[in-house]
Amino acid sequence: MKKEKIDEMEQPIEEQETGQQPEPAAENEQESAVSAEATPTAEEQLEKAQERIAELEDKNLRMMAEFDNYRRRTNKEKLELMATAGERIFKEMLPLVDDFERAIAATDDEGVKLIYQKFLSFLDKNDVHPIETEDADFNTDEHEAVTTFAAGEDKKGKVIDCTQKGYKLGEKVIRFAKVVVGE
Repeated sequence: MKKEKIDEMEQPIEEQETGQQPEPAAENEQESAVSAEATPTAEEQLEKAQERIAELEDKNLRMMAEFDNYRRRTNKEKLELMATAGERIFKEMLPLVDDFERAIAATDDEGVKLIYQKFLSFLDKNDVHPIETEDADFNTDEHEAVTTFAAGEDKKGKVIDCTQKGYKLGEKVIRFAKVVVGE
């Protein structure tokens, strides 16, 4: 009995549990075949790395293009904002110009004329100009028709009278000219 216990102790643990001896050659071959299939070759790893690099380069290029477009758009918006920054202020000044014109028509005061001329030069320096209406063709981009008036064939589609001057800030209309159009 003591001899059996000593023999049992000398046997590997696997043998003791199952009572059978493992087949080392067969198991090792299967494991090496499975590990060879699971482990990618150097060429496969290189191909995957190149695909990943191409994907990241494409992503980087798209992000740079998107940022460049964003930068251009914001710069353009800033320039437009700066160009028309005073639009609201100039719009609110236009009734003052109308009042000066009515005051000049009602009186011959040289002081009023002088202030009016300075005011017009200030508007001109800031690129605010009146819209021409005298003998002009009716243009919906600059004129607002208040009414039509029966006139000869030569006045058809032309501005006959201007009831309120229109103004532009640069090329942008800030107040349409209110006109009477011939028909």
